[in-house]
Amino acid sequence: MAESQMTTEERLVSPEFNKEDVIEYSLRPRRLSEFIGHAKIKESLSVFIQAAKMRGEALDHVLLYGPPGLGKTTLAYIVANEMDVPIRSTSGPAIERPGDLAAILTNIEPDSVLFIDEIHRLNRAVEEILYPAMEDYQLDLIIGKGPSARTLKLDLPRFTLVGATTRTGLITSPLRTRFGIVHNFDFYNVDHLKTIVIRSAAIMGIGITDEGAYEIAGRSRGTPRIANRVLRRVRDFAEVKADGIIDKNVAVDGLSMLEIDENGLDEADRRLLRIIIEKFDGGPVGIETIAAAIGEERDTIEDAQEPYLIQIGFLNRTPRGRVATRLAYEHLGRSFMAKNQTGLF
Repeated sequence: MAESQMTTEERLVSPEFNKEDVIEYSLRPRRLSEFIGHAKIKESLSVFIQAAKMRGEALDHVLLYGPPGLGKTTLAYIVANEMDVPIRSTSGPAIERPGDLAAILTNIEPDSVLFIDEIHRLNRAVEEILYPAMEDYQLDLIIGKGPSARTLKLDLPRFTLVGATTRTGLITSPLRTRFGIVHNFDFYNVDHLKTIVIRSAAIMGIGITDEGAYEIAGRSRGTPRIANRVLRRVRDFAEVKADGIIDKNVAVDGLSMLEIDENGLDEADRRLLRIIIEKFDGGPVGIETIAAAIGEERDTIEDAQEPYLIQIGFLNRTPRGRVATRLAYEHLGRSFMAKNQTGLF
């Protein structure tokens, strides 16, 4: 398939969930003690959960935000497991009308967890129904229309709303302030990802050395979902081309075949950087222009590519647009242009 036609779902290093990741469910930790990384988040959640259980109350509402693939959904299920309560899962786009949310809330069990993924995509009418539900555990419904319309108040059982988002800036202030517990997920370091790779390999029955796990972890863009996906593909390579054991050399050869370089960039990332450098003299260039030039959606670039490129110092956001950095030039073997040395970043 030509690169210009490659979708986000087909990119091995895309952090977005795709149909191949169904196996991920079996790899997810079930308890806080099994959850790797994010020590401060685990510590604070452990305290809040223990306190809520001691008081016999539902846990306060939790907002988890950060790039996709870092464990927000996993942690929502862990919260339910640690509280020993049921969990009901849905997403912002799936709740189209206030009646959809009312149906969910009126059927929820006491003290249970309601998980809403992509909560920033709730429409405003649904969101306004959510305010009294979160704050007062009441549902305000308007029955009828016009002069005969009346308001009906329904009492709801106490529950914990866990919201997850990749775009916290799109969450309205009234909704954000109703969350008592807010945690930001950042990219994982290589050591934590190595531990995740070794754990996943053990669950899937894959033979792997520490060096092989480290090589996969170092090219997984700080994202467990990508690490697990790459592990499965390198396993295929090891079974066909080697003796089934993933050591450093097998991992390097497998990752080279997958066109994932030592920084975790695939051809789509390199193409984006090449276009900024070659067609737009390194920038600054607007995101809409970049999207048109590479034939990709703006949201895909902002959610699936930019965060990691910015984190590793290959791309800068400026008021005038995106700018390729010296590191990006060096990575692609290009000479760093003089104009980029004089104050754009």
